[in-house]
Amino acid sequence: MNAKGDRPEWKTPDRDMSGMGARTTERRNPRSTGIDTMSAIEIVDLVNSEDQTVPTAVRAERERLARAVEIVVERFRRGGRLIYVGAGTSGRLGVLDAAECPPTFGTDPAMVRGIIAGGYDALVRAQEGAEDSPQGGVDDLAALGPGPDDVVMGIATSGVTPYVLAALDAARRAGSATVFLSCTAIEPRDVEADVIITPIVGPEVVTGSTRMKAGTATKLVLNTITTSAMVLLGKTYENLMVDLQATCDKLRDRACRILVETAGIPYEEAASLVAAADGSVKTAIVMARTGLDRGGAESLLESNGGFVRAAMDSFEEERR
Repeated sequence: MNAKGDRPEWKTPDRDMSGMGARTTERRNPRSTGIDTMSAIEIVDLVNSEDQTVPTAVRAERERLARAVEIVVERFRRGGRLIYVGAGTSGRLGVLDAAECPPTFGTDPAMVRGIIAGGYDALVRAQEGAEDSPQGGVDDLAALGPGPDDVVMGIATSGVTPYVLAALDAARRAGSATVFLSCTAIEPRDVEADVIITPIVGPEVVTGSTRMKAGTATKLVLNTITTSAMVLLGKTYENLMVDLQATCDKLRDRACRILVETAGIPYEEAASLVAAADGSVKTAIVMARTGLDRGGAESLLESNGGFVRAAMDSFEEERR
């Protein structure tokens, strides 16, 4: 910071950045060049119009997304982890997605991890200079000890973040599966990864502000990967989050309502069953639907890989 403490001191780039202007994320958006003359409603309409292009760009990557999901599921089944690596907005979104998996799907916090350039401080205050350190990416990833059972996903919407690219290369050398997400076109020679996902959302409303469309695309991609993987691992029954961790009143109520819906029993009875199942919605559902006690329900689930539907189908099959 300078003497006034309001902005960093100017520093000439340490590397050749002459090609950055050609990157999609750095181009000017011709539709927003007059944004500084617009009214509030006109700006809102413009931003909303641009945002509507994001889902289409993500959908164009559906096959690569599905391949990434398959890789993540295969590694999870081997006991491995999904590790996000990013800087700035990309890093924050990776950490956010990782943090939301345990309460939503009942996962071990170590199963999905997020690494951000600059560490914890970068979550609440920009540490943009940290993204320029390749060694920082290597060191931060090494602290988690990646290996062949893991998937490391680098997130760099510009496609050139040194911190992320170095971490991804280190992950590949450690034998980890690798996925790369960027919102600009990537040449195969530029990045080596098992899957490269590139939703091209176009130039931002405010030039270079990748917290906007690129950030939205990143959120959609990460949500899609972890949600799809968790469904394939049996973390849902129908479209219900039956592996949630009931850690607050809202989630405790949701656990009871899930049981009411799936077992057709009164709310009070559902609450008693969830308590008897030690908070496990999966176990409570099987108990309610089969009449088994907690131990029997847990054994039935275990023998069916934790899938509620498969557990109940096998129970009915045995009764026939």
